Amino acid sequence: MGNTLVRMTRRSTDLGLLAVAAVWGSSYLATKEIASLDTVFALLGVRFTLATAVLTVVLCHRLAGVTRPEAVSGVVGGILLAAVCVAETYGVTMTSASNAGLIMALTIVATPMLQRHRVSRHFYFAAALAVIGCGLLTQSAGLTAPRAGDIVIGVAAVLRAVHVTVMARMAEANETDSARTTLVQLLTVAAVALVVSVVSGQSVPAMTAAYGAADWMLIGYLAVACTVFAFLLQLRALGTTSPARVSLLLGTEPLWAAVIGVTVAGDPVTGAGLAGAALVVAGTTWGRMVVSSPASASRQLRVGLATDRAALPVLQVDGRSGVL
Repeated sequence: MGNTLVRMTRRSTDLGLLAVAAVWGSSYLATKEIASLDTVFALLGVRFTLATAVLTVVLCHRLAGVTRPEAVSGVVGGILLAAVCVAETYGVTMTSASNAGLIMALTIVATPMLQRHRVSRHFYFAAALAVIGCGLLTQSAGLTAPRAGDIVIGVAAVLRAVHVTVMARMAEANETDSARTTLVQLLTVAAVALVVSVVSGQSVPAMTAAYGAADWMLIGYLAVACTVFAFLLQLRALGTTSPARVSLLLGTEPLWAAVIGVTVAGDPVTGAGLAGAALVVAGTTWGRMVVSSPASASRQLRVGLATDRAALPVLQVDGRSGVL
């Protein structure tokens, strides 16, 4: 009976994590549908204000007594996170949703290179496959200079790797609560975006006044499903399964982004694009497996899980993470 319950719990956790990966994969298209070059900061301000409010209500029982390390870590992480979100949102307005999702997967191979942990030489072969795949994606329409959107998304991927690395090191230096640190990060992103929107002349009232029901549904989806739901389910999963398993299941996000971009948005399918997508998925999956292997994991005190474009923070796991 006990083994059956364990299997059922693991199966439901796996399905939940795959649902998170699919939601994250769909976030590129959702963002592309609602974002424009002249509303990026205003959109991020509204989105993260809503996400902060919802997470505050859900986690109210854990928010008392935010420590100084949590506040500092949250603010620093939030500033980096805001940079990731800005680059990503600008980038997705200038390239296809499928390209954005696949190129952002470079975070998976960029992060270990920025961290202090040594990795197997096989990891570099995997990273090379992913980079070649991204190169093919930028040339899927023929031999031309990479599109500006592809380049900006690549910058966002590197920034996210920086964010993951900085947060991992800060978590190693101080004991912090993931929920409280997350909330400070989301609040910081909202504040930065709203301030910059005012300075840049992007009016939040004008943008929201022009929104219809479909627009608000997309903002709600990005804030609640892609941010709050994803964070809570990931945190719960870390209490019932291994970090390596969580990482590998969430690693299907680029595949979901490509499938949704092609089937829903009608992104063009070319031979070079298919080859690039296959190499990105193969390279990032192989890279995750190498980094998550027992030999590699034994050299790491904590495991950092990079999260979605909705800019969730890194969850630092040391085997003691509780369940909400």
